[in-house]
Amino acid sequence: MTNGIKNEIPPNYGELRTAVNRASNWRLRLETIEELGQWKHKRTIDVLLHRMNNDAVYKVVEAAHRNLVKFGEDVELPPRNRFELIKDANKVFIRIKKSLPKDHTFEEYKEKLKNMRLDLYDTYEGDKGDEFEAWLENVWETANRR
Repeated sequence: MTNGIKNEIPPNYGELRTAVNRASNWRLRLETIEELGQWKHKRTIDVLLHRMNNDAVYKVVEAAHRNLVKFGEDVELPPRNRFELIKDANKVFIRIKKSLPKDHTFEEYKEKLKNMRLDLYDTYEGDKGDEFEAWLENVWETANRR
């Protein structure tokens, strides 16, 4: 064991692997990345590499990268995605707005988005951080009504 890092597979590896792939909970993925960062093993490194290269929430990408570097892996931090974090998200935003009554409120829109597409809601909330509410309200206001 070096610097608190154990050179073995965690005893709860199966649970951690499941948790790190929960699309609708970026906080759980982030916590799991940090826990995996205590166990240097080929399988944990593979999981961290996958999250670093495929997670839509940049905080999770950064945590995976940081832990891989801590393990001595030669990895580059992927660039932050500035566009759609989830394919066709903009279509979903519009579809949800269209599904509500014409005089619906932002809160009703937000609640329906959360109920119908928690993965999408959670991903953008994790990506936008403190700016999420204002960003989502802007998405709602500008979503096209055709």
